[in-house]
Amino acid sequence: MDSPPPVRGYYRYSIAVDKISRYQYKIMVETLSASAWCAEMLQARAASATARAQIGAVAALAAAADRCRDLVAVTDDQQRILLTNKSWCRVVGSRIEEGPRPLTEAISGEALRLAASGVRDWEAPIMLRRRATPDSVLLPCRGSSVALNRSTSHVVLVCEAAGVLEGERARGSLHSIRRGSLDVRSVASDGLRRTSLAKLQGLPLEAPITKVISLLSTATEGAPPSTVACIERAVDMLRTSELYSPQMREDPKMRAEDPIATDLIGALLSQGTTNVLSSRRSSNDSTVVRSQANRTNMKHKTTGQLREVLDTALSWDFEIFRLEDLTRGRPLTHLGLTLMGGRFDVCSALECDERTLLHWLTIIETNYHAVNTYHNSTHAADVLQAVAFFLEKDRLKSVLEPLEAAAALISAAAHDIDHPGTSSAFLCNSRHSLAILYNDVCVLESHHAALTFKLTLNDDRVNIFKNLDRDTYKNVRHNVIDMILATEMTKHFEHLAKFVNVFYARSSGSKEDGMQTDEPLSLDTTALTSPENVVLIKRMMIKCADVSNASRPQKFAFEWARRIAEEYFLQTDEEKAKDLPVVMPMFDRATCSIPRSQIGFIDYIIIDMMEAWAAFIDMPELVTHARNNHARWRELDEAGVTTIADVRRAQRQAITTSNTTEE
Repeated sequence: MDSPPPVRGYYRYSIAVDKISRYQYKIMVETLSASAWCAEMLQARAASATARAQIGAVAALAAAADRCRDLVAVTDDQQRILLTNKSWCRVVGSRIEEGPRPLTEAISGEALRLAASGVRDWEAPIMLRRRATPDSVLLPCRGSSVALNRSTSHVVLVCEAAGVLEGERARGSLHSIRRGSLDVRSVASDGLRRTSLAKLQGLPLEAPITKVISLLSTATEGAPPSTVACIERAVDMLRTSELYSPQMREDPKMRAEDPIATDLIGALLSQGTTNVLSSRRSSNDSTVVRSQANRTNMKHKTTGQLREVLDTALSWDFEIFRLEDLTRGRPLTHLGLTLMGGRFDVCSALECDERTLLHWLTIIETNYHAVNTYHNSTHAADVLQAVAFFLEKDRLKSVLEPLEAAAALISAAAHDIDHPGTSSAFLCNSRHSLAILYNDVCVLESHHAALTFKLTLNDDRVNIFKNLDRDTYKNVRHNVIDMILATEMTKHFEHLAKFVNVFYARSSGSKEDGMQTDEPLSLDTTALTSPENVVLIKRMMIKCADVSNASRPQKFAFEWARRIAEEYFLQTDEEKAKDLPVVMPMFDRATCSIPRSQIGFIDYIIIDMMEAWAAFIDMPELVTHARNNHARWRELDEAGVTTIADVRRAQRQAITTSNTTEE
C-alpha cells in the first residue's frame, strides 16, 4: 500500500474531519502508520453505512406508524405533540402538517398523568378529544417514555383503534371488511374489556347505553379502588346484549326448600337444546286451513242459558267453563262476537262487516286443537275475556285508541293458534319443522303470529283487514305481532322490568339482584304520553291476561292448574317414550306435586307482575285472588295433596262446602 500523501507543515496531530452524514462527524487523528491510516478509513466508511441504515430504518418505522390502524402520537420533552399518524389525525380531526401543540389539548384522563410522570411503560384508558364533536373517545392506550441524558425526551402513545374506525372500514371493499373482522390483535388483547367499550364509543349511531357506559367510565377517574371495582362490574353487566335476560339465582337454600318451583321456572324460561337425534311426529306440521266439511255453519243466535252467560262477559268471575260446555267446546266464536262485534265494535275500527268477523273467529277457533287440555280455544277465549275486562278500565281507556283496542282483542283471540300442546323447548329438542323454520328462536309465538295473518289474508271472506289503507294495516299488523310475541315466557322478566322501570319510581334504590323491595310503588303518569311506553302497556296487558289463571277466583284457578298439569304430563310422557331431554322433570305424573308447582309459579311469576299491573289499572282483586289461591295451595300441600285426582277431590269438597254455606 502506498504511503499517505505528504502534508504541509509538521503537526504532531492533524485533525481531519470527515462528514459521515447530516448529523455525524468523525474526528480522525493523523498517524504515520499506513496500516493505522487504512484502519481509520475503513472505520469511517463502516460508520457511515451504519448511520445510513439507521436513518433508513427510522424512515421505515415512520411509514409503518403512518399506515398503522392504531392511533400513534409522539411528544417532546415539553409535553407537546410533535408527530401523529393518519389514524390519529382521522379520529381527532387534525392534520399531519400541523405544528406542535400541547398534549393537554388532545387527551385527558389517567393516561395524561402517566405520560407526564416519566413512567417508562404503562397502560391506561385515554380520553381523546375530537375537534368535530364535543364528545371524547375513550380508548385503551399504551405509553412508553424515551430517555436521553437520563431525562425523558419523548413519550410514544399508541391507542387501540378497534371500533372507532370500524364504520369507515365497513364502507370499503369486501376485502377491507374481511380484514377488519379478523383483527386477532384486538380479540387477544389483554385490554379486551376496554376494546369492547371503545367499539361502543366509536359507533356512528350513538345509543343511550353508550352514553351511560361512557359516564360510568369517566366516573372511575380518581375514585377509590372499591368504587372503581363496582363501576367496572356494572359496565360489564351493561355490555351484555340481554340486559333483561332472566337467570335463576344460585341459591342452594331456595333450591333445597322448593326444587319443583325452581325447576318449573327454569323450564318456562328456557328455549331448550337441539342436540338430539330423534324426531317428533309430524301430525301438526301442516298449518293450512282445515276442511269446513265436517263443521256446522255457526250462526250467532244465542238464547236462554248461553245468553245469560254472555251477558256477564265483562265480569272477572266470568263462567268460561260453563260457556265451553254450552257451546260444545267452541266458546271463542260466541264470546268473540259478543265482545269484538258488540261491546268494542271492532268492525267499525277495522271497517269490516260482522259476517267477516264471524268467519274470522270461526277459522281462528277451528285452528285451535281441541285435544289439548290447556292450549285450546277455551284458553284463547279466557285470554280474550281478560283483555276485554282490562280495556274497560279508565286508565287504558285514556291511553289506547279504538284501533289499538281492536288489535289487542285480535291478538288475544289468536295468540295461541295451532298450539301443538308442547313447549318451544320440546319442538327444538325434537327438531320439529317449526323449530327449523324459526331457527329455535321464539318458535311457538312466531308461528302463532304468522299463521294468524296467513289465515286472515288467504280469503277475503275472513280478511278483517281488507278495507284498511296500507299505513293503517301496517300499524295494526305491527301491534298484533308485537303483542303475540310478548306472550313468550322467556321474555317475561324483560317486559316486567321495562314496565316497572318506566311507570314506577321508588323512594330508594332496589336490591342489587332483584326487583322486590320494601318500598311502595309510585305511579309515574307522565310516562303515559310516550308512544314507546304505550307499547309496554299493551305487552303487559296481554301478558297478564295470558297467565291470569292464578289471579281468578279459586274454582277457575284450580281447574286451569289441573289442565296445564295434564298437558305438561303428556309432554313428559312423550319425551320419555322418544328418549328426548325432559324439559320439565318435575311434571312427571308419578311424582309431581300440583300444589307445589302452583306455589312456585305464583311466587316467581304472578305476584310481582300482578302487583304492578293491578296498581296501574286500579284492580286490587288481581293480587287478592292470587294471594288467596297461594294460601289455599299451601294448605293442600301441607295436607299431602299432590296428584290431579287429589286436586279434583279437593275441588269438589270446596264446591260442596261453598254450596252448603250459601244455603
